[in-house]
Amino acid sequence: MFLALRDLRFARGRFALIGAVVALIAMLGVILSGLASGLADSGVSALRALPVTHLAFDKSATGELFSRSTVTKTTWEAWASQPGVRRAEPFGQQLVHARLAGSAGKQLDLAVFGVEPDGFLAPPPVSGRPLSAAPNGVLISADIAAEGVRIGDRLTAGQAGTELTVVGTIGHASFGHIGVVYAPLPLWQQLHYGLAGPLPAAATDQATAVALQLAPGVDPATADRRLGTRSVDKAGTYAASPGYTAESSTMTLIRAFLYAISALVVGSFFTVWTIQRRQEIALLKAIGAGTGYLLRDALTQVTVVLLLATAAGTGVGLALGRAMNRSAPFSLDPGQVTMAAALLIVLGLAGAAVAIRRITKVQALTALGANR
Repeated sequence: MFLALRDLRFARGRFALIGAVVALIAMLGVILSGLASGLADSGVSALRALPVTHLAFDKSATGELFSRSTVTKTTWEAWASQPGVRRAEPFGQQLVHARLAGSAGKQLDLAVFGVEPDGFLAPPPVSGRPLSAAPNGVLISADIAAEGVRIGDRLTAGQAGTELTVVGTIGHASFGHIGVVYAPLPLWQQLHYGLAGPLPAAATDQATAVALQLAPGVDPATADRRLGTRSVDKAGTYAASPGYTAESSTMTLIRAFLYAISALVVGSFFTVWTIQRRQEIALLKAIGAGTGYLLRDALTQVTVVLLLATAAGTGVGLALGRAMNRSAPFSLDPGQVTMAAALLIVLGLAGAAVAIRRITKVQALTALGANR
């Protein structure tokens, strides 16, 4: 420990340089973790908030389940009578373009969730009235409210120019990076088919999926085979959100490369450092210092550098993350930040451990000029 602290004090320039590099990597790790969490939250926060255990889609739908699946009233009524099913209701999802009424005529993209106004899927409003207050009433998420839409505003949505009246607001909820609007199921069907006037009878009995609350331990496979559906648990539906899988895979890959680079950087620095200290290490061995002592001393040195640099970089990363919180999809998850810092330290130690193994190969005779 004495030698480690002495080197840190006398070679402060070199250790400050590697510390700055590690701090920058730690800062980048925090920012990437925040962006990954923010992108995931922006893509599926509305799905996470649904009070369901599973969604049952048409069994023929694949990939983009929310845009390719259609279920009928017969299906969700049949699901409601299956053993182990606590609740089953129709659920609709549709992305539409809307225009805010008024002289400004602001244009908006909406992710419309169609639910039964008095059902278990209808969220309680944070402000305003509930979804059942008006046939064309909708609840807007905080994301839509941030665009300047207020309670009482009227929106014209879809190709048929369907009118929506904002009756209340809910908290943050987005789907595919688009703010969510909750609408009564008949209004959602109007938007989904984009037809003016009364819909055909068959269209009024359709939805995207059946929202299910199953008792613990219930396997929906048997009911799926019987009813012609494919049930997916709530977490499994996230992959059907537009862009979610590609974004998650990309961010994971970037972070993996970042941590691999951090191990290489730290390992390379301590490889060069160990080579430069070869004569000093040989002299220490000649006067009786054991290899184990020198290895522990070197690892202590690496640990001190990694801990201090990671702490500094993480602090700067958190500050930058908070600064960009409103200009980018950034969400700070304490678990992911801790994981990012821990991975950087562990992989840095692994890279350094490989580098300082050279200490075991240094011979005491080197100090006496045996290699000359």
